[in-house]
Amino acid sequence: VVMEGQSHKLQKRVVPSREAALFQKGDLEEENMAALVQAVKSQAELRDTQLELERKLRLNENAIARLQANHKSVLLSVSEVKVVVEEQFGELLAAMRKAQADVMLLLEEKEQAALSQANGIKTHLEHRGAQMEKSRQELERIAAISNTVLFLEEYCKFKNTEGNAFPSVYIGLKDKLSGIRRVITDSMAHLIQLLQNYKEKLQDFCKEEECGISTQVSAVVERKYWTSKPEPSTRQQFLQYACDISFDPDTAHRYLRLQEDNRKVTNTTPWEHPYPDLPSRFVHWRQVLSPQSLYLHRYYFEVEISGAGTYVGLTCKGIDRKGEERNGCISGNNFSWSLHWNGKEFTAWHSDTETPLKASPFRRLGIYVDFPGGILSFYGVEPDAMTLIHKFECKFSEPVYPAFWLSKKENAIRVVDLGEEPEKPMPASAEAAP
Repeated sequence: VVMEGQSHKLQKRVVPSREAALFQKGDLEEENMAALVQAVKSQAELRDTQLELERKLRLNENAIARLQANHKSVLLSVSEVKVVVEEQFGELLAAMRKAQADVMLLLEEKEQAALSQANGIKTHLEHRGAQMEKSRQELERIAAISNTVLFLEEYCKFKNTEGNAFPSVYIGLKDKLSGIRRVITDSMAHLIQLLQNYKEKLQDFCKEEECGISTQVSAVVERKYWTSKPEPSTRQQFLQYACDISFDPDTAHRYLRLQEDNRKVTNTTPWEHPYPDLPSRFVHWRQVLSPQSLYLHRYYFEVEISGAGTYVGLTCKGIDRKGEERNGCISGNNFSWSLHWNGKEFTAWHSDTETPLKASPFRRLGIYVDFPGGILSFYGVEPDAMTLIHKFECKFSEPVYPAFWLSKKENAIRVVDLGEEPEKPMPASAEAAP
């Protein structure tokens, strides 16, 4: 009887543990089944993504090929205008030789600008192609993962980094160049009297959009992305366009020291650094560019500035690196836009024109670029607010590069890790300068 009682007690203890094990096994099988279904669904989505990436790669290769053909078209089209110029100015003999040389120089400048523009776009597309090639290899690696959980984690990471917009190239040159030909022909009867000022007239005419030589590029976007998103207003909204930039050591002036994996730059005048001689290096102006080009999308990054005399902005690849003229700095030409801190206030610069701004001092700046919309905005970044300092309305025609000018000794600029939370505003007594 005692043994039967003890056996009955043991059964009461064992049965609940067996039931719990069965329940746990059922839950585990259900979780495994759900993960398996999700994995099958994600594998199908991955295959679709691979096919889409292949299509984009073909589009990229096609765009690069068109840009190479565009190089010949630019040369041919400009040559046609040169023939007209030579015929017209030949009739005026010696009196027209100086005028002829000036017009030829103007056309050559337009030619070089067009080729430089196309080369900048080609460089961007080649870089984009390399990125997509890496993405294709990454997809192949993910596809080979047999562990379901690891596969889902890796694939989710990949999806969050994939872009959608993509360029196609349309070349249209002759109609635009006909304006130059028409001005030269129609003005021949008056050029004897206009020899002193004809060059200025042509330059004014060439500022008009229809007279330029350019490569027209538009983004190819899937229908589901056609609706444009509103402009961001909070830092969290800006961060959806975050891009990681750095300073390019191949462009840095010898008085600029790069630190922190090329994410901090300091003006160490008069101490030079033993950088190699390169065509891309700035020789006169204490400037440095970012190696990352911005094109066709929206972008956002942040920097911290220190010292009066710092400039932050955008420029094109073709900016002069060796000359001392004002068009070689990011405040002195019509293809650069910059914000300057002079120790007392911010000022905006474009085409060698300064615009004083009424804005409080900020140490951290947020830079927002809407390339399709032609917008460059500078914000003062604080923990709970984004204060607009200035907005440029730009005509972007080629990839642009973040650009920085540290004009005075001990100026410093640091690229901010966007995971860093903004510091609280300084007390009123300490807000004299960033």
